[in-house]
Amino acid sequence: MGLRDMVKSASVHSAMLHSHELLVQATLFHCCLNASPFPSSSLFRPRPPSVPKANSTLVIEFLFEGFSSFGWQHRIVFFVVFLTLYLLTVSGNVIIVTIIHLDRHLHTPMYFFLSMLSISETCYTVAIIPRMLSDLLSPHQCIAIQECATQHFFYLTFGINNCFLLTAMGYDRYVAICNPLRYSIIMGKRSCVHLASGSLGIGLSMAIIQVTSVFGRPFCDDFVVSHFFCDVRPLLKLACADTTVNEIINFVVRVCVLVLPMGLVFISYVLIISTILKIASAEGRKKAFATCASHLTVVIIHYGCASIIYLKPKSQSSLGQDRLISVMYTVITPLLNPVVYSLRNKEVKDALCRAVGGKPLPT
Repeated sequence: MGLRDMVKSASVHSAMLHSHELLVQATLFHCCLNASPFPSSSLFRPRPPSVPKANSTLVIEFLFEGFSSFGWQHRIVFFVVFLTLYLLTVSGNVIIVTIIHLDRHLHTPMYFFLSMLSISETCYTVAIIPRMLSDLLSPHQCIAIQECATQHFFYLTFGINNCFLLTAMGYDRYVAICNPLRYSIIMGKRSCVHLASGSLGIGLSMAIIQVTSVFGRPFCDDFVVSHFFCDVRPLLKLACADTTVNEIINFVVRVCVLVLPMGLVFISYVLIISTILKIASAEGRKKAFATCASHLTVVIIHYGCASIIYLKPKSQSSLGQDRLISVMYTVITPLLNPVVYSLRNKEVKDALCRAVGGKPLPT
């Protein structure tokens, strides 16, 4: 055999081995690809966006990286903890909505917005946590791109709705303290319904824009989402087309749903605090501030976590760090709504006592 034939034979043998490796990889993850070409990138190292090549494989399903790097013992612990927090969140919000609906003493604008926030928080957690719990027990489940888009839509809708509901609650507290004589006129039933429906309408509009923008991009070869749910930034990292327009849209959405509401809430509380400081009696100042304490606590935690994730410069973004903060934002923060408003709010505690047949707590 000549040298040329030996080189040719070695090349053929090497190609066969390489083909075998690709075949094994494709067999393991064939559910996430739509055709015969095989992925050539590593599993957990997304390729930067580029112009899709002619032989690229279009992705029809994704695989969440989630908590797959942890051993099964740790995942079981996470599952128990997250399931407990999820059940507490849902049951707490259901109790708050039920108490507000049944107790006529709570039929005020403040508690109307609180019930709307509780419903929105429940829908928000339902969109994310059940899938996350399922992936903890079985970490290699694929999610169809249509299901990912649906999860992304509801996550954005209710997340944005929460932001504007908190803003409406801030406006309610501003009117109650800074303009108490006209409170019943300004914050009438119709005004409250308009503010609540407007918040939901903004959430739906922004979600449609964002989902259409993100899922209008092609996803090629890479199918592993470096997160535990379908969030904007990890998805855009998998897109195999130019995402400049998406980044601009994402920036505009972040400004509209985070910077603008935070600015309005900040202005409201500057005016509220300046008004409270003008109250002559210390008891009056304490009572006025007590009506805002629960809302202010939820606002700081909610906007604080959201700002760390979504307002951080892209150059400083770490998907691993964002994932850790997202756990708090999606699992722990929704629980604070019923906890804070039930433990810090005397009217809610009195309503709970009346509901279970007890007497209201002493003043």
